[in-house]
Amino acid sequence: MEAIYILWLREVKRYTRSRAQIIASMGQPLLYLLVLGFGLGPVYQKAGGGSYLQFMSPGVIGMAVLFSSVFSGIALLWDRQFGFLKETLVAPVPRIEIMIGRTLGAATTAMIQGLLVTTVCLIAGFRPVSLAMVPLAFLFLALIAIVFAALGTTIGSSLQDMQAFPIVMNFLVFPIFFLSGALFPLKNLPRALGIVTSVDPLSYGVDGLRVALRGGGYFGATLDLLVLAVVAVILLCVGAWRFSKIEI
Repeated sequence: MEAIYILWLREVKRYTRSRAQIIASMGQPLLYLLVLGFGLGPVYQKAGGGSYLQFMSPGVIGMAVLFSSVFSGIALLWDRQFGFLKETLVAPVPRIEIMIGRTLGAATTAMIQGLLVTTVCLIAGFRPVSLAMVPLAFLFLALIAIVFAALGTTIGSSLQDMQAFPIVMNFLVFPIFFLSGALFPLKNLPRALGIVTSVDPLSYGVDGLRVALRGGGYFGATLDLLVLAVVAVILLCVGAWRFSKIEI
Protein backbone atom coordinates (compact mmCIF):
# COMPACT_ATOMS: atom_id res chain seq x y z
CA MET A 1 0.00 0.00 0.00
CA GLU A 2 2.92 2.34 0.65
CA ALA A 3 4.12 1.88 -2.94
CA ILE A 4 0.64 2.69 -4.26
CA TYR A 5 0.57 5.91 -2.23
CA ILE A 6 4.08 6.98 -3.32
CA LEU A 7 3.36 6.43 -7.01
CA TRP A 8 -0.04 8.09 -6.71
CA LEU A 9 1.57 11.11 -5.06
CA ARG A 10 4.30 11.26 -7.72
CA GLU A 11 1.75 11.37 -10.55
CA VAL A 12 -0.24 14.10 -8.83
CA LYS A 13 2.85 16.19 -8.11
CA ARG A 14 4.08 15.80 -11.68
CA TYR A 15 0.84 17.39 -12.88
CA THR A 16 0.31 20.08 -10.24
CA ARG A 17 3.86 21.45 -10.28
CA SER A 18 3.72 22.25 -14.00
CA ARG A 19 1.67 25.41 -14.47
CA ALA A 20 2.40 25.38 -18.20
CA GLN A 21 0.92 21.90 -18.51
CA ILE A 22 -2.22 22.93 -16.61
CA ILE A 23 -2.72 26.01 -18.79
CA ALA A 24 -2.03 24.12 -22.01
CA SER A 25 -4.41 21.31 -21.10
CA MET A 26 -7.21 23.86 -20.69
CA GLY A 27 -6.89 25.08 -24.27
CA GLN A 28 -8.93 22.44 -26.07
CA PRO A 29 -11.88 22.37 -23.61
CA LEU A 30 -12.02 26.18 -23.71
CA LEU A 31 -12.03 26.12 -27.51
CA TYR A 32 -15.01 23.76 -27.64
CA LEU A 33 -16.83 25.55 -24.84
CA LEU A 34 -16.48 29.09 -26.13
CA VAL A 35 -16.51 28.55 -29.90
CA LEU A 36 -19.14 25.82 -30.10
CA GLY A 37 -21.04 26.71 -26.95
CA PHE A 38 -21.67 30.29 -27.98
CA GLY A 39 -21.28 29.87 -31.75
CA LEU A 40 -23.87 27.11 -32.15
CA GLY A 41 -26.03 28.32 -29.27
CA PRO A 42 -28.50 30.32 -31.41
CA VAL A 43 -28.89 27.42 -33.88
CA TYR A 44 -29.49 24.91 -31.07
CA GLN A 45 -31.99 27.25 -29.40
CA LYS A 46 -33.94 27.80 -32.64
CA ALA A 47 -34.13 24.02 -33.07
CA GLY A 48 -35.96 23.84 -29.75
CA GLY A 49 -33.11 22.40 -27.72
CA GLY A 50 -32.74 25.26 -25.25
CA SER A 51 -29.32 26.44 -24.15
CA TYR A 52 -26.49 24.68 -26.00
CA LEU A 53 -24.04 25.76 -23.31
CA GLN A 54 -26.11 23.89 -20.72
CA PHE A 55 -26.22 20.85 -22.99
CA MET A 56 -22.56 20.61 -24.00
CA SER A 57 -20.86 21.61 -20.72
CA PRO A 58 -21.06 18.05 -19.27
CA GLY A 59 -19.58 16.79 -22.54
CA VAL A 60 -16.70 19.26 -22.36
CA ILE A 61 -16.03 18.23 -18.75
CA GLY A 62 -16.01 14.58 -19.83
CA MET A 63 -13.65 15.44 -22.69
CA ALA A 64 -11.19 17.12 -20.32
CA VAL A 65 -11.12 14.03 -18.10
CA LEU A 66 -10.79 11.71 -21.11
CA PHE A 67 -7.76 13.42 -22.63
CA SER A 68 -6.01 14.07 -19.34
CA SER A 69 -6.36 10.46 -18.18
CA VAL A 70 -5.42 8.82 -21.50
CA PHE A 71 -2.34 11.03 -21.77
CA SER A 72 -1.02 9.21 -18.70
CA GLY A 73 0.11 6.64 -21.25
CA ILE A 74 2.63 9.18 -22.57
CA ALA A 75 4.02 9.60 -19.05
CA LEU A 76 4.48 5.83 -18.90
CA LEU A 77 6.31 5.82 -22.23
CA TRP A 78 8.41 8.78 -21.08
CA ASP A 79 9.42 6.98 -17.89
CA ARG A 80 10.30 3.87 -19.90
CA GLN A 81 12.45 5.85 -22.33
CA PHE A 82 14.42 7.71 -19.65
CA GLY A 83 14.88 4.83 -17.25
CA PHE A 84 12.64 5.77 -14.32
CA LEU A 85 10.25 2.92 -15.04
CA LYS A 86 13.10 0.43 -14.93
CA GLU A 87 14.14 1.69 -11.50
CA THR A 88 10.54 1.31 -10.33
CA LEU A 89 10.06 -2.19 -11.74
CA VAL A 90 13.24 -3.59 -10.16
CA ALA A 91 12.08 -2.44 -6.72
CA PRO A 92 10.84 -5.21 -4.38
CA VAL A 93 7.22 -4.23 -4.96
CA PRO A 94 4.54 -6.23 -6.81
CA ARG A 95 3.92 -4.83 -10.28
CA ILE A 96 0.19 -4.73 -9.62
CA GLU A 97 0.80 -2.15 -6.89
CA ILE A 98 2.92 -0.06 -9.25
CA MET A 99 0.21 -0.19 -11.90
CA ILE A 100 -2.54 0.70 -9.42
CA GLY A 101 -0.55 3.60 -7.99
CA ARG A 102 0.18 5.07 -11.41
CA THR A 103 -3.40 4.58 -12.61
CA LEU A 104 -4.95 6.16 -9.51
CA GLY A 105 -2.51 9.06 -9.79
CA ALA A 106 -3.47 9.60 -13.43
CA ALA A 107 -7.16 9.38 -12.52
CA THR A 108 -6.69 11.96 -9.75
CA THR A 109 -4.97 14.43 -12.06
CA ALA A 110 -7.74 13.89 -14.62
CA MET A 111 -10.34 14.68 -11.97
CA ILE A 112 -8.47 17.87 -11.06
CA GLN A 113 -8.53 18.79 -14.75
CA GLY A 114 -12.25 18.06 -14.89
CA LEU A 115 -12.92 20.25 -11.86
CA LEU A 116 -10.94 23.11 -13.41
CA VAL A 117 -13.00 22.86 -16.59
CA THR A 118 -16.17 22.70 -14.48
CA THR A 119 -15.16 25.98 -12.86
CA VAL A 120 -14.67 27.54 -16.29
CA CYS A 121 -18.10 26.26 -17.37
CA LEU A 122 -19.67 27.88 -14.30
CA ILE A 123 -17.96 31.17 -15.11
CA ALA A 124 -19.23 30.92 -18.71
CA GLY A 125 -22.80 30.57 -17.49
CA PHE A 126 -23.43 26.87 -16.94
CA ARG A 127 -25.62 26.11 -13.91
CA PRO A 128 -26.37 22.68 -12.38
CA VAL A 129 -30.06 22.06 -11.84
CA SER A 130 -29.54 20.80 -8.28
CA LEU A 131 -26.65 21.06 -5.83
CA ALA A 132 -27.87 17.83 -4.22
CA MET A 133 -26.84 15.95 -7.38
CA VAL A 134 -23.26 17.28 -7.38
CA PRO A 135 -21.90 14.25 -5.43
CA LEU A 136 -23.34 11.98 -8.15
CA ALA A 137 -21.57 14.09 -10.78
CA PHE A 138 -18.34 13.71 -8.81
CA LEU A 139 -18.83 9.93 -8.79
CA PHE A 140 -19.25 9.89 -12.57
CA LEU A 141 -16.18 12.10 -12.89
CA ALA A 142 -14.17 9.57 -10.86
CA LEU A 143 -15.41 6.61 -12.90
CA ILE A 144 -14.59 8.29 -16.21
CA ALA A 145 -11.11 9.11 -14.90
CA ILE A 146 -10.46 5.54 -13.71
CA VAL A 147 -11.76 3.97 -16.95
CA PHE A 148 -9.57 6.05 -19.23
CA ALA A 149 -6.54 6.16 -16.92
CA ALA A 150 -6.63 2.36 -17.08
CA LEU A 151 -6.93 2.63 -20.88
CA GLY A 152 -3.92 4.97 -20.91
CA THR A 153 -1.94 2.48 -18.85
CA THR A 154 -2.92 -0.32 -21.23
CA ILE A 155 -1.84 1.72 -24.26
CA GLY A 156 1.39 2.90 -22.64
CA SER A 157 2.26 -0.66 -21.61
CA SER A 158 1.64 -1.98 -25.13
CA LEU A 159 3.61 0.60 -27.14
CA GLN A 160 7.37 0.70 -27.46
CA ASP A 161 8.00 4.32 -28.46
CA MET A 162 6.33 7.70 -28.08
CA GLN A 163 5.94 8.28 -31.82
CA ALA A 164 3.14 5.72 -31.98
CA PHE A 165 1.02 7.49 -29.38
CA PRO A 166 -0.36 10.25 -31.69
CA ILE A 167 -1.58 7.49 -34.02
CA VAL A 168 -3.51 5.96 -31.14
CA MET A 169 -4.93 9.38 -30.30
CA ASN A 170 -6.21 9.92 -33.84
CA PHE A 171 -7.70 6.46 -34.33
CA LEU A 172 -8.99 5.69 -30.85
CA VAL A 173 -9.31 8.62 -28.46
CA PHE A 174 -10.79 11.21 -30.82
CA PRO A 175 -13.50 8.80 -32.06
CA ILE A 176 -14.30 7.94 -28.44
CA PHE A 177 -14.90 11.64 -27.78
CA PHE A 178 -16.81 12.55 -30.93
CA LEU A 179 -19.06 9.47 -30.74
CA SER A 180 -19.89 9.95 -27.06
CA GLY A 181 -22.74 12.41 -27.59
CA ALA A 182 -20.71 15.16 -25.92
CA LEU A 183 -21.58 17.58 -28.73
CA PHE A 184 -24.90 16.21 -29.99
CA PRO A 185 -27.98 14.49 -28.51
CA LEU A 186 -28.10 10.71 -28.67
CA LYS A 187 -31.82 10.65 -29.41
CA ASN A 188 -33.10 9.96 -32.94
CA LEU A 189 -29.69 9.02 -34.34
CA PRO A 190 -29.37 6.76 -37.42
CA ARG A 191 -29.38 3.12 -36.37
CA ALA A 192 -25.72 2.45 -37.24
CA LEU A 193 -24.52 5.55 -35.39
CA GLY A 194 -26.74 4.71 -32.42
CA ILE A 195 -25.12 1.27 -32.15
CA VAL A 196 -21.63 2.76 -32.24
CA THR A 197 -22.41 5.35 -29.58
CA SER A 198 -23.93 2.67 -27.34
CA VAL A 199 -20.61 0.76 -27.20
CA ASP A 200 -18.60 3.90 -26.43
CA PRO A 201 -17.90 3.96 -22.67
CA LEU A 202 -17.59 7.74 -22.66
CA SER A 203 -21.22 7.94 -23.85
CA TYR A 204 -22.29 6.59 -20.46
CA GLY A 205 -19.95 8.92 -18.60
CA VAL A 206 -21.21 12.03 -20.40
CA ASP A 207 -24.80 10.85 -20.04
CA GLY A 208 -24.26 10.32 -16.32
CA LEU A 209 -22.86 13.83 -15.95
CA ARG A 210 -25.90 15.18 -17.76
CA VAL A 211 -28.22 13.25 -15.46
CA ALA A 212 -26.45 14.69 -12.41
CA LEU A 213 -25.94 18.24 -13.67
CA ARG A 214 -28.92 18.81 -15.97
CA GLY A 215 -31.52 16.41 -14.60
CA GLY A 216 -32.04 14.44 -17.80
CA GLY A 217 -30.17 11.73 -19.67
CA TYR A 218 -30.51 9.12 -22.39
CA PHE A 219 -29.49 5.81 -20.79
CA GLY A 220 -30.34 6.55 -17.16
CA ALA A 221 -28.05 6.92 -14.14
CA THR A 222 -28.27 3.26 -13.08
CA LEU A 223 -27.17 1.90 -16.45
CA ASP A 224 -24.49 4.58 -16.73
CA LEU A 225 -23.00 3.60 -13.38
CA LEU A 226 -23.19 -0.12 -14.13
CA VAL A 227 -21.51 0.13 -17.54
CA LEU A 228 -18.73 2.42 -16.29
CA ALA A 229 -18.04 0.17 -13.30
CA VAL A 230 -17.85 -2.96 -15.47
CA VAL A 231 -15.63 -1.28 -18.06
CA ALA A 232 -13.38 0.06 -15.29
CA VAL A 233 -12.87 -3.44 -13.87
CA ILE A 234 -12.18 -4.89 -17.33
CA LEU A 235 -9.67 -2.19 -18.30
CA LEU A 236 -7.93 -2.36 -14.92
CA CYS A 237 -7.48 -6.11 -15.38
CA VAL A 238 -6.24 -5.70 -18.96
CA GLY A 239 -3.97 -2.84 -17.91
CA ALA A 240 -2.51 -4.90 -15.06
CA TRP A 241 -1.89 -7.82 -17.45
CA ARG A 242 -0.18 -5.61 -20.06
CA PHE A 243 1.85 -3.83 -17.38
CA SER A 244 3.04 -7.18 -16.03
CA LYS A 245 4.41 -8.01 -19.52
CA ILE A 246 6.67 -4.96 -19.72
CA GLU A 247 10.28 -6.04 -20.22
CA ILE A 248 13.04 -4.09 -18.49
